[in-house]
Amino acid sequence: MTSSDADLYALSIITENRAGVLRDVATVMANYQANIQMIQQSIITTGSNVGRAYLYFEFEECGDHGELVADLARVPSVVDVTIYPPFSRIFGTRVIIIGGGAQVAQVALGAVNEADRHNIRGERISVDTIPLVGEQNLTLAVDAVARLPRASILVLAGSLMGGEVSRAVDRVRQAGIPVIALKMAGSVPQHADLVVTDPIQAGVFAVMHVSGKGVFDINRVRGREF
Repeated sequence: MTSSDADLYALSIITENRAGVLRDVATVMANYQANIQMIQQSIITTGSNVGRAYLYFEFEECGDHGELVADLARVPSVVDVTIYPPFSRIFGTRVIIIGGGAQVAQVALGAVNEADRHNIRGERISVDTIPLVGEQNLTLAVDAVARLPRASILVLAGSLMGGEVSRAVDRVRQAGIPVIALKMAGSVPQHADLVVTDPIQAGVFAVMHVSGKGVFDINRVRGREF
């Protein structure tokens, strides 16, 4: 079951970098019936805590956050515990743009301007870009979109994409993420949900689709070319 934004809470934990820390922290959260929806773990590489571990959790309402934080802070390896709003309330849904630098920049121009219009009205839509070349690099990046938290739509911006990239597009769509492609050479446009000639318009369409207040629905124009 997917939790709504209002039901989610988040916290970060800085701990000593050693085996068993994640188990100890997760045990405390389980004791409070905190149903974990998302977890990220990394090693801190800058600042006063360099070399320590950083854990980030998003979880459903568990009743008593104060006691949960206090018990987490008592775990021997824990250095700091901080409560935050979840990423969905800060950065919101994500529009992902992958492809050639010039085309990515133009798609991002349309997406950022359209997102600004919606975010002024209280929405949270963020735009992520990565310029890439090469079939293998593009395939890995497209496949990774399905693993990105809050990724809601993918725009492929380039002059030539096909082969393994097209198969990666199919996998992303099977994961429930719609794909917009620019009109380009190669087989990718045949596998996308929507093909758009103007890169600025492609960015606008992407944001309008993920917007909670927009009236554009890619499902109603799937397979068409604009």
